[in-house]
Amino acid sequence: MVLGRTVGNVVNGVSLIIHHSSFDAALMVRVALAIIWLLHFLPLAILAPVGRAFGLFSYVVAAERRRVGRINLRLCFPDWTEAERRRLLRRHFQAFGRAILERGVLWWSSRERILRVVRIEGLEHWKAVSDRPVIWLAPHFVGLDMGGSRLAAEYRAASMFSRQKDPTLDAILYHGRTRFVMPHLVSRQEGIRPLVRVMREGLPFYYLPDMDFGPRDSVFVPFFGVPTATITGLSRVARLAGASIVPVLTRQLPGGRGYVLRFYPAWDNFPTEDSQADARRMNAFIEERVREMPEQYHWLHKRFKTRPPGASSLYAD
Repeated sequence: MVLGRTVGNVVNGVSLIIHHSSFDAALMVRVALAIIWLLHFLPLAILAPVGRAFGLFSYVVAAERRRVGRINLRLCFPDWTEAERRRLLRRHFQAFGRAILERGVLWWSSRERILRVVRIEGLEHWKAVSDRPVIWLAPHFVGLDMGGSRLAAEYRAASMFSRQKDPTLDAILYHGRTRFVMPHLVSRQEGIRPLVRVMREGLPFYYLPDMDFGPRDSVFVPFFGVPTATITGLSRVARLAGASIVPVLTRQLPGGRGYVLRFYPAWDNFPTEDSQADARRMNAFIEERVREMPEQYHWLHKRFKTRPPGASSLYAD
């Protein structure tokens, strides 16, 4: 369930602490993973503030990610003051830093600890439609991987993955995905047909469609009022598989109180014949959840990188 792109960000984040020109990339990956492994022995009540402190450190040193976050927040919250957006961005770095260091809990702690750290709510919403194919719609909030690992501790599901260039990182990712209930993993290069097949056989699909994947298979629909390249994969896969959409979001709780994974009611009348309207509906749902916990959405990704024809870049220096 833990996607390589997110975990790559994890290792890159921790490597900020140990960056030195004499370190090559492979060594930095190993040292970063060693730090995460050592920290996973700490109780969450101690690990959480350590993670927030790491997030503040990252806010100071990660100038490019900080710049991207400021641009995203300015686009999405234009009515806020610059001071308000800066405070939110600092809180996001804290939440993200905490989530980074707590990945060790997912990769190396016991199943019993993960069940304690992540509580599930709304399971009845999935169970109500579990007699048919189901897509778990999982937007990019900081608790994403916590929720995915919590589900993988009890339920078999399908997920897409990408191979990592670093073999150590690739091995850790595979270990994290398969240490409890063995999922059905499909490479992005294989496309969606294998996923449709396993969904029809009864496995839910943990799907993360809310990033900028480029213009291919994308339409421009609003996200916080900004025309945003949004892939139409959710409605396409749902149509091919005859699947219900059950959103699932994982909220990071304050202090060391862990996380809550929440299932939402299955969507009615989805998909429609209008893939653009379906994409607007998905973005509107995610926007509502962002407004509930804005510091926990993934603001450090260039969500608005792909622009409509003729539009200028929003991230140019």
